[in-house]
Order: sequence, then structure tokens, then C-alpha cells
Amino acid sequence: MQTLRQNKPILLLFAFLLLGDWAAGQKKRISGTVKDSHSEERIPFASVHFKNATIGKLTDSVGTFSFYLNSWPSDTLEITCVGYQPFYFVISPSKDSILTDIKMERGTFNEGVRVRVKVNKGLLLWRKIVKNKPDNDRYRFANFSYELYNKLELDLKNINFEKFGRFKPLKPISDLINQNIDTSEGLKYLPSYLTEALSDYYYQKNPKKRREIIKAANTNGIKNESMVKLLGGMDQVVNVYNNFIPVMDKQFVSPISDNGDYYYNYRVVDTQLVNRKRFYHLVFTPKRKGGDTFEGDCWVHDSTFAIQKMNLRLGKEANVNFVENLSLIQEYNLINDTTWFLSKDKFVADLSPLGKDKPGFIGRKTTTYKNVIINDTSVIHELDKNKILEEVITLPGADEKNKEFWAGSRHEELTKTEASIIRMIDTLMNAPVFQRFTRTANFIGSGYLNIGNYQIGPWFNWITSNSWEGFRMRFDLGTNKKFDKRWWWHGYLAYGFGDRKLKGKAELFYLPKKHPRLFLYGSYTNDIDWGQNYYGEVTQDNVFALAVRKTNVPVKFLKVNEKRFEFFNETRSGFSTLVAATHKSYLPLRNLIPKDSFTAVSGREPLTSFEVSVRLRFAYLEKFLENQFFRTSLGSPYPITELYISRGVSGFFKSNYDYTKISGSVSDYMKIPPFGSISYYIYGGQTFGTLPYMLLDIAPGNELYYYNKYAFNMMNRWEFVHDKYAGVNIEHNIGNGIFRMLPKLRWRQFWTAKTLWGSLSEKNRAFNFKQGHSFQTLNGRTYLELGTGVDNIFKVFRVDFIWRVLPATIDKQGDKAFGIFGSFRLAF
Repeated sequence: MQTLRQNKPILLLFAFLLLGDWAAGQKKRISGTVKDSHSEERIPFASVHFKNATIGKLTDSVGTFSFYLNSWPSDTLEITCVGYQPFYFVISPSKDSILTDIKMERGTFNEGVRVRVKVNKGLLLWRKIVKNKPDNDRYRFANFSYELYNKLELDLKNINFEKFGRFKPLKPISDLINQNIDTSEGLKYLPSYLTEALSDYYYQKNPKKRREIIKAANTNGIKNESMVKLLGGMDQVVNVYNNFIPVMDKQFVSPISDNGDYYYNYRVVDTQLVNRKRFYHLVFTPKRKGGDTFEGDCWVHDSTFAIQKMNLRLGKEANVNFVENLSLIQEYNLINDTTWFLSKDKFVADLSPLGKDKPGFIGRKTTTYKNVIINDTSVIHELDKNKILEEVITLPGADEKNKEFWAGSRHEELTKTEASIIRMIDTLMNAPVFQRFTRTANFIGSGYLNIGNYQIGPWFNWITSNSWEGFRMRFDLGTNKKFDKRWWWHGYLAYGFGDRKLKGKAELFYLPKKHPRLFLYGSYTNDIDWGQNYYGEVTQDNVFALAVRKTNVPVKFLKVNEKRFEFFNETRSGFSTLVAATHKSYLPLRNLIPKDSFTAVSGREPLTSFEVSVRLRFAYLEKFLENQFFRTSLGSPYPITELYISRGVSGFFKSNYDYTKISGSVSDYMKIPPFGSISYYIYGGQTFGTLPYMLLDIAPGNELYYYNKYAFNMMNRWEFVHDKYAGVNIEHNIGNGIFRMLPKLRWRQFWTAKTLWGSLSEKNRAFNFKQGHSFQTLNGRTYLELGTGVDNIFKVFRVDFIWRVLPATIDKQGDKAFGIFGSFRLAF
């Protein structure tokens, strides 16, 4: 008993500790991360509190929160933040510990009750930011470099896997996806594709030079060097300090533009202290609906007025096609005591081409920046290696890096979902059923189908009809890269059941060098001359042209027999030379002056020519999207100039004419925010010699109700003939324009002007204007078409209203002064 009394204090202490441990075990704990549901970016300083209780706090600077409680104050946790819908998280009373990710849906930056104040703090802060832009923009430095990691992910959204699998052609694809990704919980989106690139980027301010060395690229099945270059950082530079920020193919006004107060309302909603540095929380909203403006917020350092983080998103009224949601985030870190430099870019676009809640895509691009070097001679030494001012180099073996390399080189680890994408792509790319599916989809979309080493198509040229040939069938056969990676050949045969004539073409292409480009080309053609073909325009040798021909316009038919040889050589500076030799024989078939109206010297053939030509072209820093043999221009930031000189020689393979032709052109496409974009084409030329009409300049006319960007739409083909000419084409896409008052329609306004000056010498007039001819010449007069219209009708349709303003009088019966044309244009 005495011992018990002596040990009583110890026993009491032991019991207290036991009770304390038991009580501690009964404490409630909840922690989590608050994120944006669209961009999946963490939301700092969001309000987290228990509903109908006094307990709450803010998330920290990285969007996390934690509560340790003796009991749950209520059964609901309420999370609120400016620009988001309130989120209510229901707590299960039986749980003692909860770990959760909370994803908040976007709301509006509601300004609430307006209170009249003498000083608008938001406007004052905006002015401070603008004033200090020259001291915070990274392009103020003489030079800099960094290592850049770029990750691009593509997801399919709103996919109903139950319906997807019921459609028999897609069932095998559905089965493959289900084997690789768990879809049992009803995914909102299906991760589908992911690419990565790691590069070193170098920049010099004066003279401006840029260089990027792509060290590694993980394209997951796509082997295309031009696409690898686009994955780098050269063409993806977004700078919020600029007055305008590129979004798709449009230019949006930056919230910290020099005249941003004309476009935005500003509010300061919070001030926070992070790591002993104070930041202002600035919210901005558009003043007018339907403009090219953002809504969002940013955090601003209080002493340098530098942007620490910028969150931009499109409002619901933004006039951008197919985009349901869009987020653009930029983060900046201090690299010394006063210098803020870009550390992370994130771009998330929710594309819905078929409409809201329909199947679509989510694109996510994340770029991070490390090893930043500023104003250092090492940057200059690297840029001195440039052969041109801007150069992108892909190192050998960049697309062959193994998993171990990527694991050690990525700036951030792949998430579980991203890793599963790579596994799924590897499985799909090697699955025969998926290969068959992609071949079929490509055939429907592009018109071409690969069968082993060969290619057939395009299918839309297989069947057509016209008044000369009647029902016409055509079949094309060519080789692909599996046949040979340097040689490409292609040919087609066509047969008209009306004229009962066989036509065709054969061509051969040899590409010994791609960068810079060098090729040889030869072709033989014996077919109807369908006129000039332009990329993206409907031609007359096309099944779709049957329904859109103008009425009461005589169709002209001209058969051509052509042999042609080309040599092309390009330099790294964008200067190219094309040397060609062409032999042509023409045979007018209908509604043109017949061949027997022209004479020829003994041993020669009328309407037969042989010419040697040289085309000089300069397109500085022009970019291309390439496949194995051919490429499509993505444009140049500078005007593109061309000079064309040709010399016709008589007596060569029965050629009948001596002549010289000289022509030139300058073209450009410019964005002029906030006034949209403008494109122009200035051209002119002269022919020296007496020639038949088909060897002179035939002004490009259009005999379809489908608008042709490159032709005079109120002019018919073969209407105006010249041997001296000059012209200007201009198109100005304004954007919303007058339709800004009707933002829900999302229509766009534009205007066009096309003018031509031309003349024909007396000798050529006497030689061609024979009895029964239907030609005209301007004789120094001006031909002018002016147009305007409505673009973006139902997001894809455009209507042009065209007036033939000059000449003031209509010279030919049947010509009209006004026309309406339609076309399809896909654009964001």
C-alpha cells in the first residue's frame, strides 16, 4: 500500500498520457488542394471555411489547406474564390481523416455592389504595371538563354464508350482503349496523345537573333522533323508584357496593354505576404462583350510591379470558333534579388467543333524554363554559329532517346495519366486494327489511301461530268515513302464517255536533299486544261464543282499536251531558284478560236511552244509543314517576292513562237491588332512577242458560285486577254466589326478589293481578235471589283457580295455588275 502511494504521481501521469493519446486519436483532420477544374492549376488564397461556422482559413500560396479539429464544426466545407463558382464538399461524420483534391468550376468575376470611390486602386495598380513594363519584360536584356521543356497532350472528351463500342467499325478500337485505360468510372475525357521536347534556346536583342537546339523529342509514333521543330519554343513565345497576345490565329488585347484601360475594368481584391514579399491580387474583366479580350486575374509584386502569376481565360462571349474553354497561365520566379523571369507556361484549350457536350478535344501545352542565363558571352558565342538570323536545329538521334534519359531530363515527372498515354499509344500504334482504322479515316479526310508501297486517290476526282466529256472517270496511282524515300512517281488515266477520249498524266519527282531543298521533276500531261489550281479552292475537275457552276456562261474547253522538266534549288536564307523547260501543244475544243485559224511556218505546228523559264523567289524565315516529299507553307513574317522570266524558242520540237515574258509579285499576310488582319498581292508583267491568246496573260476568272480568293469572281475565264498588265488584290478581315452589337451570332466582317490594269498591242489584237472571238482587253482601263460580306456563319460558311465597279459600262452581253458567292472557311 505504501508503494502504491509512493507511485501514485507516476500512475496519474501515465493515465494522463494514455487519455491524451486516446483523445489525440479522436481528433478530426481534413486537408487537400484546391485546383482549377479546366487548367488543373492550383488556386492560391482561396477561402475555405465550414458552412454555418466560424472556423475557416485561406489556402496557402500553392493552393493547399489543412484543418485539425476535435470535432467537425459542420458537415459541409465551403470553398470560394473570385472568378469561381462556390464549391461545397460534404464531410462524412464517420471519417476522422480526409484527403481530397477540390476542382472548382469557373464562374464570373462578379463585381458585386458598385461602390463609388474617389480612387480606383485597380486602375492605379494597372498604371504602375504599365509604367514598369520596360523594367520587367525579359526582352529588355541584351541576350539570354535557357533550357526549355515542352509537353503537349491531346485528350478526347465527351466520349460515350458504351455507344462508341456499339458501332461495329469502332468496336475493336474501343476494346483496345478499355484494355489500357480504366473507363469504368465514366471518364469526362480520354487521354489520347502526348509529345515531349527538350531544347536549349538562345536569344539576342540587337541585332535580333534566335537559335534553338532540340536535344530530345518524344513524338510517340509520329516521325516528322518539321513537326518536331514546331514542338520547340521558337514559335510558341507568349509574352504577357506585349500589348497583344496570340490566341489560335487571333490577337487578343493583353490586360496589361499600354491602352488596357480602354478594354478592361480593374479591381484589387486582395493583398498577401509570401516569403516576406507582398503581392497584390488584381482582377480584370472586359468592358465590352464579344471583343478580343480576356477575363482573369494576376498577382503583382508590390515593389517592382512585376507579374508573378497571370491567369487568362476566354469569356463566353469571345469570338473564337470551336473553343469552349481556354486558359493561359504564366508564372515568373526571381532569379536574383530583383529580376523576375518566366518559369512556366501553361495553355489549355477545350475544343468542341460539333458543339457543347459533343465529342471534342482538350489540348494541354505545358512549358517550363530552367538554367536561365542573362547577358552572358556564352549566349553570343552560341548565336554566332547561326547561318541565318533564326535557326532551329534538331540533333541527330533526338527522337530516339530511351526511357531512362527522359526520366532524368524532364523538368517535372509525368503524372499517372500521362504515363498511361504513352503505354496506350505504343499499344495502339502496333495494333493492326488501329492501323486499318487510321488508314480509312485518312482516306475519307484527305482523299488518299496507302496500299503497301502505293497510293491511290484523291477519290473526289474519280467521278465528274462536263458538257464536252460527258460522264468522266479518273483513276490515280502513285508511290509512297515505303516504295522509296527519294523517288516519287504518280500518274492518272481519265476517260470521257461523251468524247470517248482517253486522257492522262505521268510525273516523276526526285528529292536528293530536303534542307535546304533540292529536287528534280518531270511530267507528261495530255488532258483538258482546267485552268490554274489554287490550294483550298474548288476546281472544275472536281465532283463538288457540278452543283456550283454559273448559269448561261459558255464553257470553254482547251486540250493541252505538255512535257515539262524542273530543277529547284533553295538556300538556307529562303532564296530559291526554279529552272524549267516546257513544251506545249494546244487544241481548242469548244467556244474558243479553233486551231486552224492560226498559221505556222513549214515544219512547225500552230499553237505549239517551247520555253525555258527561271523563277526567283525570296521568302525569308518561311516555315513549312512537310511530309516525305512535299510541303505546305505556313507563311513568312516578311513579304514574299517572286520574279519570273521565260524565253520562248521557235523551231524546237515544232514550236512556232519566239517571245520573252517577265512578271513579278509581292505578297504578304499581316495581323494588325486590334483591327484584324490584312493580306495583299501586288503583281505585274509584260509579254514581248506576237502570240496566240493562250500564251498571253489570261486574267483569272471564276465560272463558279464558289468564291475564289485568287480570281476575279465577276469575270469569266478567257474573258480578258493582255500582254501588259498589273494588279492589286487586298482582303481585310476586320473581325466582329458591325456585328459586335450581336455577339451571340459571332459573325465577322471583311472587305475585298481586286483591281487590274491591262492592255494588248495592236499586233496581238490583230492576231487574236478573229471572227467569232469572245475576248476583251482593257486597253489601259481599270477593272475593279469591290466586295464585302459575312464570314463565320455557323462557324464555317462565308458569303461574299461582289460588285463589278469598273469598267463603268458592261461590254459583253450576259456580264453582270453584281454577284453573290459562297464558300467554306475553317478558322478559329
